[in-house]
Amino acid sequence: MTTKAKMTLDDIFRKDRDYRFFSFEVRAADPEDGNQELYAEGYACRFNEPTVLWEYDGIQYKEQVDDRAFSDADMSDVIFNYNHGGKVIARTRNQTLSLSVDSKGLYIRARLDGTEEGRKLYEEIRGGYIDRMSYAYTTQEAAYDSENHTRTIRKIKRLYDVSAVDIPAYDTTSISARSLVEAEEEVKKAEQAAERRKRLLLKTYV
Repeated sequence: MTTKAKMTLDDIFRKDRDYRFFSFEVRAADPEDGNQELYAEGYACRFNEPTVLWEYDGIQYKEQVDDRAFSDADMSDVIFNYNHGGKVIARTRNQTLSLSVDSKGLYIRARLDGTEEGRKLYEEIRGGYIDRMSYAYTTQEAAYDSENHTRTIRKIKRLYDVSAVDIPAYDTTSISARSLVEAEEEVKKAEQAAERRKRLLLKTYV
C-alpha cells in the first residue's frame, strides 16, 4: 500500500515567486435557465498604494506596485485556486478566469460553479470564512527608495495564480519585507563605499 506524500508549505509557496495578500469580494449572478453562476471578483492588486510589509527597529518598510507593472507581464495561463494549492478551480485558458488591468489595479473575476471544490469555496467565501486573496508572481524590475524605505515593483515578469486564502499560515509577507531590510543595507553599503572612494581620491590629489 502506498501513501501519498504530504504537501508542505515550502512545496506550495515556491521560493522563486513572490506572494501578496489582499481582500476581495464575491457575488452570485442571477440564475439563468435554472443554472446558478457563482463568481469571486475583486482587485488582486492595487496600484500606487504603499503597503507596510514589515516594521523593524521603528522603521516601516513598504511596497507599492507601479501602474505599468503588468504592461508586459505574461498572463497567458493563470489559475485560481485555494491557498496556492489543490485543484484548479478556474483558469484563464478555459475562460473561467478573466483578468483586466485598469487605472486602479489588476481586477479578477473567477467562475466557481464548474467544480465541486469551487462551489464549496464559494459558500465559504460567501459565509465570510475566507476573505483574503493572494497572487503569485515573479518580478522583472523593481526600484528601492532608501529614504522612504519603499520598494516599487515596476515590471512583473509573469503572473502565476490568484488564490483565495485564509489567514496565511506561511508568513510570506514578512519574508519578502525582510528582503527590503537587506536591500536597504546594500544601498547603505554602496553609499559608504562611494564615500570612501571619494575620500581616497581627495587624499590622492591633495
